[in-house]
Amino acid sequence: MDIRSYDMGDIDIAWCPGCGNFGILKALEGALTEMKIEPEGLVMVSGIGQAAKIPHYMKCNTFNGLHGRALPAAVAIKAANPGLVVVAESGDGDMYGEGGNHFLATIRRNPDITNVVHNNMVYGLTKGQASPTSQRGFVTPVQIGGVILEPFNPIAVAVALDASFVARAFIDDVDMTKEIIKKALSHRGYALVDILQPCVSFNKTNTYKWFKDHTYYLEGSYNPGDRVRAFEKAIHSTKFPLGVIYTNPKKATFEGGLNVYAEDSTPVTRRERNLKKLQQFIDKKRKP
Repeated sequence: MDIRSYDMGDIDIAWCPGCGNFGILKALEGALTEMKIEPEGLVMVSGIGQAAKIPHYMKCNTFNGLHGRALPAAVAIKAANPGLVVVAESGDGDMYGEGGNHFLATIRRNPDITNVVHNNMVYGLTKGQASPTSQRGFVTPVQIGGVILEPFNPIAVAVALDASFVARAFIDDVDMTKEIIKKALSHRGYALVDILQPCVSFNKTNTYKWFKDHTYYLEGSYNPGDRVRAFEKAIHSTKFPLGVIYTNPKKATFEGGLNVYAEDSTPVTRRERNLKKLQQFIDKKRKP
């Protein structure tokens, strides 16, 4: 198996030249290939936005949902067929803005899915409005006086809610991003990978250089199992830590606790359908 397993060939890609999405696509395909995850066993789930177009550019099973609704679809897919590798991916606006409540609920449920978020601190598809992660003072065509809100901190929120895997990457380093995604895919439970990436067209503030100047890699001796230390790292406001920030591998998964699998591990999608029994159940519920 090689990276061509996911390659769509000569297709039209809608991203701007220099966009960080190209690197994220490369890192994702590289991670999946090196882990020998076949396209037939993968489902890529996304919402709306430039980031959400990644499944369109990969040869695999895909589900493209509504704005902010990638996570509930991903959770349902994993619950219906736990044998699938499920990756939910979209931008910071889609996941943390429109999908913010789903983000919180998914952390609490702890499904065995990987959540890749393209964090460019702007709404790129709709041409430059502030996103939940935009920094204070960021000037846009809508926020003409600069953003006045506190930026949403997904890493701190995830650690505070005891998410079972929390990591951050910077797409200028595609190889390290690939390795972090591989760790997320290997983790059993919900795995958040927040990837910092520039929007070269609509965010002239948070450039490749800006991210490089405002990030650092966690030291080799760092222990991601220390939740208090992880939260301290997560709330750094001047520089963002890169790497695996927090892990709690002991948490039970959502699909693992479903009654439907208590006595039979066969995915519900592969079970024989008993329509007669279903009709009896419906008729029983209809009775006053």
